[in-house]
Amino acid sequence: MAAKKSTDTIIKNLLNLKTSSILYTLLLISFFFVGYLFAKVQYLQKGAAVPAPVAQQPQTPPAPQGKVDIKNGHLPALGNSDAKVTIVEFADYQCPFCERLFNDAIASIKKDYIDTGKVKLYFRNYAFLGQESTWSAEASECANEQNKFWDYHDYLFNHQGAENSGAFSKDNLKKFAADLGLDTNSFNNCLDTDKYKSLVDQDLKEGQQAGVNGTPATFINGNMLVGAQPYSAFKQLIDKELASK
Repeated sequence: MAAKKSTDTIIKNLLNLKTSSILYTLLLISFFFVGYLFAKVQYLQKGAAVPAPVAQQPQTPPAPQGKVDIKNGHLPALGNSDAKVTIVEFADYQCPFCERLFNDAIASIKKDYIDTGKVKLYFRNYAFLGQESTWSAEASECANEQNKFWDYHDYLFNHQGAENSGAFSKDNLKKFAADLGLDTNSFNNCLDTDKYKSLVDQDLKEGQQAGVNGTPATFINGNMLVGAQPYSAFKQLIDKELASK
């Protein structure tokens, strides 16, 4: 009888120990899960606090409805000054979507509309992707001093590299000027003194005021077209504006 009682006691203790172990394990899992959720929330909050600028198709702005009264800016137009349709493009020389627009839609617009005198194109700097965006924008302004803005503009998009990788370092920007036959002494001094930084900053500010929040953003007689849209999207708007004149 005593042996049976002793056996029952041992079994009971083992069951209690097993139950305690299970509860302890469940408690540890609960603490781990709660800690994981807390850490994840902290990480997301921390990550959202300081978003890094990256090249992106602009989101549709809370946008001005209808046409926008957008200024052409101070850089020279590409095309006939009497053209009925005016395109104003805001872009960043480091932006891959801007490079895509340059090689695709803009190249077709130039052939079909700019070279035929129907459209004129203005470029405005929206330098927001980092230091090399600002430097390249300033460099294009320095090239404009020597009436080489569009040559330098094209050269930049044809030599684009990864963002802030050194592709548009000041040394490289000076080399581009030399490759294009510019007066390098004048160009280098212009770039080194940040002569046109205020104009570059002004373009960015006025773009933001017009509803631009990324690049590229294009205005066709004031009608905003967001992103690296296909040529057909531009053609539709251009033809509509031409027909209304």
